[in-house]
Amino acid sequence: MPQAPLDRSIARPTDAPPLAHKATGPVAAAGIPASAPEPLLPPEELPRHVAIIMDGNRRWARAHGVTDFDGHAAGLEAIRGLLQHAVRRGVPMLTLYAFSRENWARSDDEVGGLFELLGRAIANETEELREQGVHVQVLGRLDELPEDARTSIQDAVARTSVGSRLHLNIAWNYAGRTELVDAVRRIVASGVAPEAVDERTVSEALYTASLPDPDLLIRTGGERRVSNFLIWQTAYAELVFSDCLWPDFGADQFDAALLEFAGRTRRFGR
Repeated sequence: MPQAPLDRSIARPTDAPPLAHKATGPVAAAGIPASAPEPLLPPEELPRHVAIIMDGNRRWARAHGVTDFDGHAAGLEAIRGLLQHAVRRGVPMLTLYAFSRENWARSDDEVGGLFELLGRAIANETEELREQGVHVQVLGRLDELPEDARTSIQDAVARTSVGSRLHLNIAWNYAGRTELVDAVRRIVASGVAPEAVDERTVSEALYTASLPDPDLLIRTGGERRVSNFLIWQTAYAELVFSDCLWPDFGADQFDAALLEFAGRTRRFGR
């Protein structure tokens, strides 16, 4: 099993949130199948956009007697399978909660390990993602990241910009309230008159501007909360909570969530 290096000290942003609303998870891997989608549901019954809170890596690691780093590495492998299966089912957009701003409150070793996994994924998987038509976008405060991580992320985003088979959003150094603060700052800086601000104005100032809101939010690991994730965008999302720890979340669990989504009636207040 992979062994974690000893020195993983990373400078934290000075206004990172306190130790509350924890979330966890690694970054994306590749291996998208080239075959046509395998229908589970008619296209009109599929969510256009699935967001996932990937929770349970550390509990999975402790249950298996391995390090937290190994648990995050196992979670990374779960992402590989998820991407393959989402394309197989014809889901066009995924957003994965990979590193929250609250996660800065964790130990240097764990934060450093997550950044190490980020670096590995970018180095090993970006070209494969590009070849398979995956368009990668990163949501969050990238300016707070170490320069080497920020440069690698920007390069990966640029290299996959023409992908059209799957739009993959990675929420890294992300928090929903921080996103709203940043949106308000953009709106104020733009000089929009207060009476002209409406929901469209706010939506267009978010990190997810131009993207459809999630139709389905899945959280693994048995918790029943959204943990500061896409709190504006998920106002009308269907929520599905799974007791499965993230490294064990696979095709069957994803299909079950899609079927549960399809079985609900979405009224949007009507």
